[in-house]
Amino acid sequence: MRPDDWHLTHDLDAFLQRAGDFLTARPATHTVLLTVLDGLRRGGVHAYSEEDPLFGVLETDGQVTAALLRTPPYWINLTPLTGEQSDALAARLASAGHRLPGVSAERDTAAAFVDAWQRHTGAEASLRWRQRLYRLGESTGPEPAPEGAPRIAGPADRAQVARWFEEFGASIGERGHQDSGAWADSRIAQGGVILWETPDGTPVSLAAVTPEVAGQVRVTTVYTPAHLRGRGYAGAATAEAGRTARASGAAEVLLFTDLANPTSNGLYQRIGYRPVTDFAVYGFA
Repeated sequence: MRPDDWHLTHDLDAFLQRAGDFLTARPATHTVLLTVLDGLRRGGVHAYSEEDPLFGVLETDGQVTAALLRTPPYWINLTPLTGEQSDALAARLASAGHRLPGVSAERDTAAAFVDAWQRHTGAEASLRWRQRLYRLGESTGPEPAPEGAPRIAGPADRAQVARWFEEFGASIGERGHQDSGAWADSRIAQGGVILWETPDGTPVSLAAVTPEVAGQVRVTTVYTPAHLRGRGYAGAATAEAGRTARASGAAEVLLFTDLANPTSNGLYQRIGYRPVTDFAVYGFA
Protein backbone atom coordinates (compact mmCIF):
# COMPACT_ATOMS: atom_id res chain seq x y z
CA MET A 1 0.00 0.00 0.00
CA ARG A 2 1.29 3.47 -0.91
CA PRO A 3 1.09 6.49 1.41
CA ASP A 4 -0.69 8.49 -1.29
CA ASP A 5 -3.60 6.03 -1.21
CA TRP A 6 -4.78 8.16 1.72
CA HIS A 7 -6.74 11.23 0.59
CA LEU A 8 -6.27 14.11 3.07
CA THR A 9 -8.31 17.31 3.17
CA HIS A 10 -9.39 20.22 5.36
CA ASP A 11 -12.77 20.36 3.59
CA LEU A 12 -15.54 19.06 5.87
CA ASP A 13 -18.18 18.81 3.13
CA ALA A 14 -15.86 16.94 0.78
CA PHE A 15 -14.96 14.51 3.56
CA LEU A 16 -18.60 13.88 4.49
CA GLN A 17 -19.53 13.29 0.86
CA ARG A 18 -16.82 10.68 0.60
CA ALA A 19 -16.91 9.02 4.01
CA GLY A 20 -20.37 9.74 5.43
CA ASP A 21 -22.00 6.44 4.46
CA PHE A 22 -18.99 4.45 5.64
CA LEU A 23 -19.10 6.06 9.08
CA THR A 24 -22.85 5.76 9.61
CA ALA A 25 -22.80 2.07 8.61
CA ARG A 26 -21.09 1.28 11.96
CA PRO A 27 -22.30 4.02 14.30
CA ALA A 28 -21.10 2.39 17.53
CA THR A 29 -17.52 1.78 16.37
CA HIS A 30 -17.39 5.23 14.74
CA THR A 31 -19.21 7.08 17.53
CA VAL A 32 -16.41 9.55 18.29
CA LEU A 33 -15.92 10.59 14.68
CA LEU A 34 -19.68 10.89 14.14
CA THR A 35 -20.29 13.08 17.17
CA VAL A 36 -17.27 15.30 16.50
CA LEU A 37 -18.34 15.74 12.88
CA ASP A 38 -21.84 16.63 14.05
CA GLY A 39 -20.30 19.26 16.33
CA LEU A 40 -18.34 20.71 13.41
CA ARG A 41 -21.50 20.87 11.29
CA ARG A 42 -23.36 22.66 14.08
CA GLY A 43 -20.63 24.97 15.34
CA GLY A 44 -18.38 25.43 12.32
CA VAL A 45 -15.07 23.83 11.44
CA HIS A 46 -13.22 25.96 13.99
CA ALA A 47 -15.49 24.96 16.87
CA TYR A 48 -12.51 23.47 18.75
CA SER A 49 -9.69 25.82 17.74
CA GLU A 50 -8.63 28.28 15.04
CA GLU A 51 -6.41 25.61 13.47
CA ASP A 52 -8.05 23.76 10.58
CA PRO A 53 -9.23 20.22 11.29
CA LEU A 54 -7.76 17.37 9.26
CA PHE A 55 -9.82 14.69 7.56
CA GLY A 56 -8.67 11.59 5.70
CA VAL A 57 -10.16 8.78 3.65
CA LEU A 58 -8.68 5.51 2.42
CA GLU A 59 -10.36 3.93 -0.59
CA THR A 60 -9.81 0.43 -1.94
CA ASP A 61 -11.31 -0.51 -5.32
CA GLY A 62 -13.59 2.50 -5.14
CA GLN A 63 -14.86 1.70 -1.64
CA VAL A 64 -14.03 3.63 1.53
CA THR A 65 -12.26 1.27 3.93
CA ALA A 66 -10.94 3.66 6.61
CA ALA A 67 -11.11 7.25 7.77
CA LEU A 68 -9.44 9.68 10.14
CA LEU A 69 -10.29 12.91 11.88
CA ARG A 70 -8.23 15.38 13.88
CA THR A 71 -9.54 18.55 15.48
CA PRO A 72 -6.60 20.43 17.04
CA PRO A 73 -5.56 20.54 19.84
CA TYR A 74 -6.80 16.95 20.18
CA TRP A 75 -5.15 13.75 19.00
CA ILE A 76 -5.93 11.99 15.75
CA ASN A 77 -8.95 9.64 15.75
CA LEU A 78 -8.79 6.58 13.51
CA THR A 79 -11.27 3.97 12.34
CA PRO A 80 -9.98 0.37 12.52
CA LEU A 81 -6.84 -0.12 10.39
CA THR A 82 -4.57 -2.98 9.45
CA GLY A 83 -0.86 -2.75 10.16
CA GLU A 84 -0.16 -1.98 6.51
CA GLN A 85 -2.78 0.77 6.44
CA SER A 86 -1.36 2.27 9.63
CA ASP A 87 2.15 2.31 8.19
CA ALA A 88 1.03 3.99 4.97
CA LEU A 89 -0.87 6.64 6.93
CA ALA A 90 2.02 7.34 9.28
CA ALA A 91 4.36 7.69 6.31
CA ARG A 92 1.97 10.10 4.58
CA LEU A 93 1.45 12.30 7.63
CA ALA A 94 5.13 12.35 8.58
CA SER A 95 6.25 13.26 5.05
CA ALA A 96 3.73 16.14 5.02
CA GLY A 97 5.16 17.50 8.27
CA HIS A 98 2.18 16.84 10.51
CA ARG A 99 2.88 16.95 14.24
CA LEU A 100 0.50 14.79 16.24
CA PRO A 101 -0.07 15.03 20.01
CA GLY A 102 -1.38 11.47 20.10
CA VAL A 103 -3.78 8.91 18.69
CA SER A 104 -7.13 7.46 19.76
CA ALA A 105 -8.50 4.31 18.17
CA GLU A 106 -9.54 0.73 18.83
CA ARG A 107 -6.83 -0.94 20.90
CA ASP A 108 -5.06 -2.90 18.13
CA THR A 109 -5.27 -0.04 15.64
CA ALA A 110 -3.86 2.42 18.16
CA ALA A 111 -0.92 0.10 18.92
CA ALA A 112 -0.20 -0.46 15.22
CA PHE A 113 -0.26 3.26 14.46
CA VAL A 114 2.00 4.02 17.42
CA ASP A 115 4.57 1.55 16.10
CA ALA A 116 4.36 3.04 12.62
CA TRP A 117 4.55 6.63 13.84
CA GLN A 118 7.63 5.86 15.90
CA ARG A 119 9.32 4.24 12.90
CA HIS A 120 8.65 7.22 10.67
CA THR A 121 9.23 10.05 13.14
CA GLY A 122 11.26 8.71 16.07
CA ALA A 123 8.65 10.14 18.45
CA GLU A 124 8.28 8.72 21.93
CA ALA A 125 4.84 7.39 22.87
CA SER A 126 3.12 6.75 26.18
CA LEU A 127 -0.19 5.10 26.95
CA ARG A 128 -2.62 7.71 28.32
CA TRP A 129 -5.85 5.75 28.74
CA ARG A 130 -7.24 2.30 28.17
CA GLN A 131 -10.94 2.69 27.49
CA ARG A 132 -13.88 0.37 27.01
CA LEU A 133 -16.86 1.27 24.84
CA TYR A 134 -20.17 0.10 26.26
CA ARG A 135 -23.63 -0.18 24.72
CA LEU A 136 -26.79 0.09 26.82
CA GLY A 137 -28.80 -3.15 26.91
CA GLU A 138 -31.73 -3.38 29.31
CA SER A 139 -31.64 -0.22 31.39
CA THR A 140 -31.87 -0.65 35.16
CA GLY A 141 -31.40 1.85 37.95
CA PRO A 142 -28.86 1.46 40.76
CA GLU A 143 -29.86 -0.65 43.74
CA PRO A 144 -30.61 0.66 46.23
CA ALA A 145 -31.90 3.78 44.49
CA PRO A 146 -30.74 7.06 46.04
CA GLU A 147 -33.17 9.56 47.47
CA GLY A 148 -34.37 12.23 45.11
CA ALA A 149 -35.41 12.40 41.48
CA PRO A 150 -34.08 13.33 38.04
CA ARG A 151 -35.00 16.27 35.87
CA ILE A 152 -33.83 17.71 32.57
CA ALA A 153 -31.66 20.80 33.03
CA GLY A 154 -33.04 24.08 31.74
CA PRO A 155 -31.64 27.58 31.05
CA ALA A 156 -31.81 28.48 34.76
CA ASP A 157 -29.25 25.71 35.42
CA ARG A 158 -26.66 27.10 33.00
CA ALA A 159 -24.18 28.34 35.61
CA GLN A 160 -24.34 25.06 37.57
CA VAL A 161 -23.96 22.92 34.45
CA ALA A 162 -21.05 25.00 33.12
CA ARG A 163 -19.25 24.91 36.47
CA TRP A 164 -19.62 21.14 36.79
CA PHE A 165 -18.41 20.68 33.21
CA GLU A 166 -15.25 22.63 34.09
CA GLU A 167 -14.75 20.54 37.22
CA PHE A 168 -15.29 17.34 35.23
CA GLY A 169 -12.70 18.44 32.66
CA ALA A 170 -10.18 19.24 35.38
CA SER A 171 -10.72 15.81 36.94
CA ILE A 172 -9.79 14.02 33.69
CA GLY A 173 -7.02 16.39 32.61
CA GLU A 174 -8.89 18.16 29.81
CA ARG A 175 -9.59 21.50 31.42
CA GLY A 176 -9.93 24.44 29.03
CA HIS A 177 -10.25 22.49 25.79
CA GLN A 178 -13.90 23.56 25.37
CA ASP A 179 -15.74 26.68 26.44
CA SER A 180 -17.89 25.58 29.37
CA GLY A 181 -20.62 28.14 28.76
CA ALA A 182 -21.00 27.22 25.11
CA TRP A 183 -21.04 23.53 26.01
CA ALA A 184 -23.74 24.10 28.63
CA ASP A 185 -25.84 26.14 26.20
CA SER A 186 -25.63 23.45 23.52
CA ARG A 187 -26.43 20.51 25.77
CA ILE A 188 -29.25 22.31 27.61
CA ALA A 189 -30.83 23.40 24.31
CA GLN A 190 -30.98 19.80 23.11
CA GLY A 191 -32.37 18.55 26.42
CA GLY A 192 -29.23 16.49 26.85
CA VAL A 193 -28.37 17.16 30.51
CA ILE A 194 -29.94 15.19 33.36
CA LEU A 195 -29.60 16.48 36.91
CA TRP A 196 -30.24 14.30 39.93
CA GLU A 197 -31.75 16.27 42.80
CA THR A 198 -32.21 15.46 46.47
CA PRO A 199 -35.76 15.69 47.88
CA ASP A 200 -35.20 19.36 48.81
CA GLY A 201 -34.39 20.22 45.15
CA THR A 202 -30.60 20.45 45.45
CA PRO A 203 -28.72 19.21 42.33
CA VAL A 204 -26.11 16.63 43.34
CA SER A 205 -25.07 14.93 40.07
CA LEU A 206 -25.07 15.42 36.31
CA ALA A 207 -25.13 13.13 33.28
CA ALA A 208 -25.00 14.56 29.75
CA VAL A 209 -25.31 13.00 26.30
CA THR A 210 -24.30 14.06 22.80
CA PRO A 211 -26.89 15.02 20.19
CA GLU A 212 -28.29 12.04 18.30
CA VAL A 213 -26.46 11.19 15.08
CA ALA A 214 -26.86 8.03 13.00
CA GLY A 215 -29.34 6.73 15.58
CA GLN A 216 -26.90 6.84 18.50
CA VAL A 217 -26.06 9.11 21.41
CA ARG A 218 -23.14 8.84 23.80
CA VAL A 219 -22.99 9.66 27.48
CA THR A 220 -19.90 11.88 27.66
CA THR A 221 -20.04 13.69 30.98
CA VAL A 222 -20.97 12.12 34.31
CA TYR A 223 -20.03 14.22 37.32
CA THR A 224 -20.73 14.30 41.05
CA PRO A 225 -18.81 16.67 43.34
CA ALA A 226 -16.29 14.76 45.42
CA HIS A 227 -18.03 15.29 48.75
CA LEU A 228 -21.28 13.77 47.38
CA ARG A 229 -19.85 10.61 45.80
CA GLY A 230 -20.57 7.06 46.89
CA ARG A 231 -24.31 7.61 47.33
CA GLY A 232 -25.60 6.31 43.98
CA TYR A 233 -26.30 9.71 42.45
CA ALA A 234 -24.10 9.25 39.36
CA GLY A 235 -25.57 5.83 38.56
CA ALA A 236 -29.11 7.16 38.93
CA ALA A 237 -28.43 10.20 36.71
CA THR A 238 -26.71 8.03 34.08
CA ALA A 239 -29.55 5.50 34.05
CA GLU A 240 -32.07 8.31 33.58
CA ALA A 241 -29.98 9.85 30.77
CA GLY A 242 -30.11 6.51 28.95
CA ARG A 243 -33.85 6.13 29.43
CA THR A 244 -34.48 9.69 28.29
CA ALA A 245 -32.36 9.20 25.17
CA ARG A 246 -34.22 6.05 24.25
CA ALA A 247 -37.59 7.68 24.85
CA SER A 248 -36.46 10.43 22.44
CA GLY A 249 -35.82 7.83 19.73
CA ALA A 250 -32.14 6.93 20.02
CA ALA A 251 -31.55 3.36 18.86
CA GLU A 252 -28.26 3.06 20.73
CA VAL A 253 -26.88 4.64 23.89
CA LEU A 254 -23.11 4.36 24.32
CA LEU A 255 -20.44 5.43 26.76
CA PHE A 256 -16.70 5.07 27.33
CA THR A 257 -15.07 4.14 30.62
CA ASP A 258 -11.51 4.32 31.83
CA LEU A 259 -10.41 0.72 32.37
CA ALA A 260 -8.18 1.91 35.21
CA ASN A 261 -11.33 2.73 37.18
CA PRO A 262 -13.00 -0.53 38.25
CA THR A 263 -15.68 1.36 40.21
CA SER A 264 -17.15 3.08 37.16
CA ASN A 265 -16.86 -0.05 35.00
CA GLY A 266 -18.76 -2.05 37.59
CA LEU A 267 -21.37 0.67 38.03
CA TYR A 268 -22.21 0.97 34.35
CA GLN A 269 -22.54 -2.79 33.93
CA ARG A 270 -24.92 -2.91 36.91
CA ILE A 271 -27.24 -0.39 35.24
CA GLY A 272 -27.35 -2.26 31.94
CA TYR A 273 -24.29 -1.39 29.86
CA ARG A 274 -22.51 -4.18 27.97
CA PRO A 275 -18.97 -4.14 26.48
CA VAL A 276 -18.53 -3.48 22.75
CA THR A 277 -14.77 -3.10 22.22
CA ASP A 278 -11.65 -1.62 23.81
CA PHE A 279 -9.93 1.58 22.76
CA ALA A 280 -6.60 3.15 23.64
CA VAL A 281 -5.26 6.69 23.69
CA TYR A 282 -1.51 7.31 23.35
CA GLY A 283 0.36 10.57 23.67
CA PHE A 284 3.39 11.47 21.52
CA ALA A 285 6.32 13.45 22.90
